[in-house]
Amino acid sequence: MSKAVRARVRALVWRMRGTRKDAGMVTSEYAVGIVAAAAFAVLLYKVVTSGQVSAELQNIVKDALNARM
Repeated sequence: MSKAVRARVRALVWRMRGTRKDAGMVTSEYAVGIVAAAAFAVLLYKVVTSGQVSAELQNIVKDALNARM
């Protein structure tokens, strides 16, 4: 093997080792992520189902259905 090929192989192996070391989340990170996603979903549901936002969404849908080209 030439020196350039060896250097390239070493670089690829080094890069692969670095990505394997911390490639994913641990269980506690999954748990925090799930709790955060659930909290965001509840917040979004509350906002969308509030009176003012619901009325605005209904108006948007009505305007879209009544639109003429």
